[in-house]
Amino acid sequence: MELWQKWFSQKENRTVFWLLAGGLLLRGMIALWLYPGFDEAYYYLYTVYPNLSYFDHPPLVALTTGLGIGLTGVVSQFTIRLGPLLLYTGTLVLLYLTAIRLFSRRAAVLTLAIVTFVPFFLVGVGTLTVPDGPLMFGWTATLYVAAIEFFQKTPEGESEPYRPTYRLAIISVLVGIACLGKYHGFLLGAGLVGFCLTSPRCRAAFRSPWLLLGFVLFLMTISPMLIWNAQHHWASFTFQSSRSIPDRGYRLLDLLATFLGHVAYLFPTFGFAIWWVTGLSIRTQVARLFSRETIVEPLLLEKQALILWVSLPIMLGFTLMGGYRQVLPSWPMPGFWGMTLLLGERAVRWQMGAPKTMRRWWQGSAIVVVTILTIALSHVALGTVQKPSQYAIWSVWPPKEDPSTQLIDVEQLRQGFVKSPELKAALDQATFVVTNRFFVGGQVAMALIPISNKPVTVFNEDPRGFAFWEDSADWLGKDGLYVTSQLFQEGEDVMQTYSPYFESLQKIGEVPILRGGATIVIFDVYSAKKLQKPYAYPAGLLK
Repeated sequence: MELWQKWFSQKENRTVFWLLAGGLLLRGMIALWLYPGFDEAYYYLYTVYPNLSYFDHPPLVALTTGLGIGLTGVVSQFTIRLGPLLLYTGTLVLLYLTAIRLFSRRAAVLTLAIVTFVPFFLVGVGTLTVPDGPLMFGWTATLYVAAIEFFQKTPEGESEPYRPTYRLAIISVLVGIACLGKYHGFLLGAGLVGFCLTSPRCRAAFRSPWLLLGFVLFLMTISPMLIWNAQHHWASFTFQSSRSIPDRGYRLLDLLATFLGHVAYLFPTFGFAIWWVTGLSIRTQVARLFSRETIVEPLLLEKQALILWVSLPIMLGFTLMGGYRQVLPSWPMPGFWGMTLLLGERAVRWQMGAPKTMRRWWQGSAIVVVTILTIALSHVALGTVQKPSQYAIWSVWPPKEDPSTQLIDVEQLRQGFVKSPELKAALDQATFVVTNRFFVGGQVAMALIPISNKPVTVFNEDPRGFAFWEDSADWLGKDGLYVTSQLFQEGEDVMQTYSPYFESLQKIGEVPILRGGATIVIFDVYSAKKLQKPYAYPAGLLK
């Protein structure tokens, strides 16, 4: 208790505490009220089918998703996010410690203050149950240990020359953990190799036996994904690598749209600042290479080089990729995450020159971000700008034009089966449940599995992990239940598409999903009698 009081008595420590505690509370409120997204519901099924790895992602997201369910025994939008909420708090602590190690305590506080209110990090990494959570944890832990390893301190300051230590092995394991979060982890490892190759001081790492041990430990760490892929024709690596193939000619307007989209997800006042600092850091590094003048702070420049090597390739590479194909917002974010360290370091200098401007920049950004998130969350949960809605503050957005209706209140879907004797009886009699989209399959599973242990599968050419979890041949001659959202039936004739697979297919009911007292989406339920033939997935997805 005395140690806590001593620590908390310092102003900077109190700031850190309130940023961490306030951020956790804000993310907890979002986790409690925001309906599960497509990917989140789908990743819930990872916990139903535990395995060494999965078709579209490595295994750690299954562990973080399953933590809250295992602790509470409840399947809900909050419990599947409990693990990510706690993990992200640890990630923030590691980022703070990394900034202290590389730069200063003041830079660390500013870095923490910035990332606490960057919308994508706040929601997309710190709240939702997605692979980016474990990836960012492993990424940040790697940077923290790398900062200690490559910039070792002595009583006189940083040591020269660099002496490799056992931490190289730890770094290798942490890179492996990042890879088990998401395949982006391999880019982290490549960035560290690039940094050591271009740093005359740190090339000694390649002569160290610790690096050889680290490589062995790295392979051992990622062995679950390697074993699973070896058993399944390297399906994950084939799938992920195919997503980098151009699907159109290069378009500069698409590149600009991708760039601006990333800035929007970061929030403009933060996003443009990160790119500005990136440009300044690149210019400094180029000047360092070609200038004959004495470098005043060579270690500071080398620290910047470390961050650039692990961050710039991924943020710049995926931005440039946007010119020839669609890039998901999460793809370049580990790069932007690393660059917040340089933004925090630069913000210290800005703060010294214009403290009031800096305070207004951060406080104004934080207030606007929280306000926008509050408005968005109230609309998703209550329909505050929906037309019609009993909670509407401004009735302007019809549900048919509102993409947020794709976020489904799984509890309402669950209760639709519980309260309908006909639907509940059909569910009890069915051997399996089938739907037409892999993400809808996740939502249906979250709703039904707590009241029924019937397996859920997908009959679609893009079934993702469903192709590996169940074999429909096992259900030949058995009755099923076809459930899907009307949102994803436009242009699709259910009877024509799925009747060939069943002896009979008959609609038996609907489950309306309400928001603000108005129906925003309807789930159709069909009785599917006696499966006649197994669904044929594309050849690349065969078990």
